[in-house]
Amino acid sequence: MTTRRGFAIAVAGAAAFGQQRADEAFEPEVRRVHASGGPAVHVDQAHNNFHTISGRYRPFAKVLEKAGFQPKAFDHKFSRESLAGVRTLVIANALSDRNKSDWTLPTPTAFTLAEVSAAHDWVERGGRLLLIVDHMPFPGCNADLGKAFGLTFSNGYARDPDFQGAIVFSKAKGTLKDHAITRGIDEVATFTGSAFRAPEGADAILVFGPKSECALVTTAGEIRKDTPREPVGGWLQGAVLTVGKGRVAVFGEAAMFSAQTSGGGQPMGMNSPLASQNAAFLVNVIEWLTS
Repeated sequence: MTTRRGFAIAVAGAAAFGQQRADEAFEPEVRRVHASGGPAVHVDQAHNNFHTISGRYRPFAKVLEKAGFQPKAFDHKFSRESLAGVRTLVIANALSDRNKSDWTLPTPTAFTLAEVSAAHDWVERGGRLLLIVDHMPFPGCNADLGKAFGLTFSNGYARDPDFQGAIVFSKAKGTLKDHAITRGIDEVATFTGSAFRAPEGADAILVFGPKSECALVTTAGEIRKDTPREPVGGWLQGAVLTVGKGRVAVFGEAAMFSAQTSGGGQPMGMNSPLASQNAAFLVNVIEWLTS
């Protein structure tokens, strides 16, 4: 989400964010990883997900299709049986039933304990998970799932004051780290989102600058002068890790992998001039997960 100067914004919760729409005109140009019939990539839509491949993540699906992958909707709660035929799973901005249309505290889990256990066991056996957790209320709704993988999210709005609106992570500044998924990538743009800490052994990908902070709001978007702040310098907005035989990639912002327009028609995501390498970065992430 784009913020105004001083990190002071006020919007009417989920209704305002509902004005975000997928940019139907977005046509990504990305390298072809598979000639045809590439690996299936299942995208969760069974947990009140704010982003699905038929909605705000249609541009995400376009990128995968052009690279030769096969994005598929996944409509099932997580269990050993439902995940048995899945190799790669994307969870983008899952919400609890309480927060489906009410983006205020509290933010209970979007997943049952049984689902969290099933997802973790599935990864340990070789599953590949892309977990995307944006700003509040999403960190709260995904906290239990993240904890299963050693992740701790700050349930607010993360910001680097050196940037207005989008944050640009770059190799030149050391905030975009060297890894297989950053090969050929000089910079990646994100659009507010959340900050998290990863367990020992994880590889940092996107690292917040030293002055970064997270506004701990009680209502989504309502960030004021007296809103408590949590320092998150050195925290992450992107990381990858291995869990047993599986792999996990986690990112604290969703628009970076979409192409959206706001109520005023402003581009946000891969269609932004600041995010010219985001689509190629997404392809690298999926290739790393599916390899």
